[in-house]
Amino acid sequence: MPEEALRRERIVRTVSDVFARRGYLPVETPLLEDRRSLERLAPVDDAAFRLFDSDGRLLMVRSDLTMPIARLTATRLEHAAAPFRLRYAAPIVRDQARFMGRSRQFTQLGIELIGEQGPSADMEVLSLAADALDAAGVPGWRIVCGSVKPMNDLLAALPLSADQRRSVLSCVHATDLVALDELVATFDIPACARKAISALCRLGGNAQCLGRARELLVECGADDAGIRELESVLSAARALGLSNRIGVDFSIMNSFDYYTGLVFGVYVPGVSQAIGSGGRYDDAFSRLGHEGLPAAGFALSLEQIEESLSHRDGEKRPPLRIAVPKGSLFADAVCALADAGFDVEALRDPGRRLVVNAEDVDYVIVRASDAPAFVASGGADCGICGNDSLIEANLDVAQLVDLGFGKCRFVVAEPRDAAGVADERYARFGSERVCTKYPRIAQAYYDRIGRQVDIVTLHGNIELGPMVGIADRIVDITATGTTLRENDLVVVDEVLECSARFLANPASLRCDERIRRLAGILAASRKEQR
Repeated sequence: MPEEALRRERIVRTVSDVFARRGYLPVETPLLEDRRSLERLAPVDDAAFRLFDSDGRLLMVRSDLTMPIARLTATRLEHAAAPFRLRYAAPIVRDQARFMGRSRQFTQLGIELIGEQGPSADMEVLSLAADALDAAGVPGWRIVCGSVKPMNDLLAALPLSADQRRSVLSCVHATDLVALDELVATFDIPACARKAISALCRLGGNAQCLGRARELLVECGADDAGIRELESVLSAARALGLSNRIGVDFSIMNSFDYYTGLVFGVYVPGVSQAIGSGGRYDDAFSRLGHEGLPAAGFALSLEQIEESLSHRDGEKRPPLRIAVPKGSLFADAVCALADAGFDVEALRDPGRRLVVNAEDVDYVIVRASDAPAFVASGGADCGICGNDSLIEANLDVAQLVDLGFGKCRFVVAEPRDAAGVADERYARFGSERVCTKYPRIAQAYYDRIGRQVDIVTLHGNIELGPMVGIADRIVDITATGTTLRENDLVVVDEVLECSARFLANPASLRCDERIRRLAGILAASRKEQR
């Protein structure tokens, strides 16, 4: 509507004027791109919207502006002299998790600096982002920097296979530090190397953490070039008076394969998603036949800027909101928070209250299965739930600590008197029928064993499925096996083991030092229990 459109137009004009005053020129790229041309730059498997044209070419709706602008530069500006300073304001389309209330289309305001490298170029990009945020009136913004170099250099210095390195990076990209610990524990490498991999991506804060990062790398014989680059950036930020606005977090490793050095996110307290991101991608143009053409850039989300402007108290520190699970995990969760030094007296007997207030903290009491949604959407800054809930929700949260309590396991079970029936049906029909409350976990298990499955999702007593003939087997959670025995079901296979996890909203994690501190306390307590 006009009022909203005018407000958005003012933001776009303000930010674009900042870019223009620094010498950045406007460019436009097509909404539809030839998938093959972009695949030369980086994998584009996350492109959710694809179609064929009349010539049979596979096209994709752009989900990012960096790759299209790189393609434009390589093909249309190949005879011009670098550096190129380009800016844009354009819509992109990305798929989103269902039922989270997030739009698939949003507008990016960004720049690309092509043909310049080194700390001065990185700082030009960061300072331009800072100027744009200030001009737009974004309150309490914070730029959090990382680099892909330290982790990549650490992994390159260790005797790891390519698959092992990819698995480590996958865990770091997802900020699943619990899975990272479990993965690293299986590697046949020195204990100091396992510690370095796990510890590096947990470092964050100010420039002081860079020294610890260097120690981890040097101890394993890895290059510290990425650390030196970050030191240069932070030194330049101090000179510009931005040291309180620019921090470090080594868990920031954007999933785009073309990033080669500095990466960063822009966060605002109270906004559940990053309002911008960017970094250095020096190898992209070599894949298009243009060697030695470095590049860096960033994009801000117009929609997230709008949301941030509604948080005028962005400079204030509100109470930390922690999602506390009802049910079987509640008592142990309360004990864990008490051991971490939190005031939990009012939480021990909350009655019918859904939010319990204490000093500097609000406890949000939720179903364990809902905790990931509350945390991902910003309804809570952090929380506790089982990793089964995290798998089923499949939302963007940071998994920080395995708390060790609430242990149970997922199993495949079938009626005792129907042993072999499911295998016979599979041989005849090529598919197995199962009932479950956990379709993602069940599908992942059957994908892993390479067996076709038809899943019937129920919300009640799934043991009834085989009894009434709608399924051959069930995939369910069990702690003692009592329910299975009482219904004459026997375990056929183990699916996975579960326990409680401490999770956080990625934006809150990078804006609020209390979450990182709490994670450290919980991890130390867990280590003592072992």
